[in-house]
Amino acid sequence: MIPVRLPVLAAAGLLLAACTTPPPAAPVAQAAPDGGGYVQRNGQFEFALASGDYRCELGVTLQISREVREQVNQRIALAWNGRSYELDRDPSHSGLPRFEDAAKSLVWIDLPWKGLLLDGKTHKPIANECRPA
Repeated sequence: MIPVRLPVLAAAGLLLAACTTPPPAAPVAQAAPDGGGYVQRNGQFEFALASGDYRCELGVTLQISREVREQVNQRIALAWNGRSYELDRDPSHSGLPRFEDAAKSLVWIDLPWKGLLLDGKTHKPIANECRPA
């Protein structure tokens, strides 16, 4: 009977020790280790990106105005094809900045090296390789 009790007691001791050890605190904001110009907040990346005119492949032009509060890009105003859209930040699984309008007709994805405009319904690219002019 002693061999059965010993593993049970050892497992119980480990469980009690695990219950009393506080978990490590999750970082809320973490700067890039190499000073790469971004901050990660709650799993979402924040890049220092420009507002203004963007030039894309195939001659597409966009104008983007960023609404930044407390170093977080909350919303963008996007002018394209003669219309204006308000796109709100939509947390993404990858953490990359993703913005979508209320009608879910457009999606803008920000990358440090380019932007990408997608059709919100089909997720097909409308404008690719968009860079500040």
